[in-house]
Amino acid sequence: MGKGALIGLLAGTFLGLVLKAFQFMTDIEVYTLLLNVDFLPFFGSILWPEWMEFLFHLIIAVFIGMLYGWVLDRWNLDKTWRWWFSYILTVPTIFLYFPLSYLALKEVPPMDDMAAIALWTIGHLAFGASMPMLYEMFTKKRRQSII
Repeated sequence: MGKGALIGLLAGTFLGLVLKAFQFMTDIEVYTLLLNVDFLPFFGSILWPEWMEFLFHLIIAVFIGMLYGWVLDRWNLDKTWRWWFSYILTVPTIFLYFPLSYLALKEVPPMDDMAAIALWTIGHLAFGASMPMLYEMFTKKRRQSII
């Protein structure tokens, strides 16, 4: 597994755990919204177990991580740009709250639930923050093992 894929896997797992904790503490269904696929053709007709829905989420996170790692390795971005690029990739996912909330068939927070939007945003910003930190950690380990 490439560095970018591993970054996406770990960052996506972190996002899932953060939103699951928020949902547990507040009863606001942000984790449910993250995993929900009931509105998608084919996927929506199947009652998926939570672990499978989480796997769907992780697949998206892995692709984001792979793109992140590929761009950073290809263009050798400095530390500041690593953070900027992480948020360039992450901020659009925050706005997915609205179509996901609108399209969901199961009970999820409404589109105008400010508390849910705030929790969703915090979780996704944490995802964005974790990618450059993980990249730095994996890059340092690789440099140390070469020396």
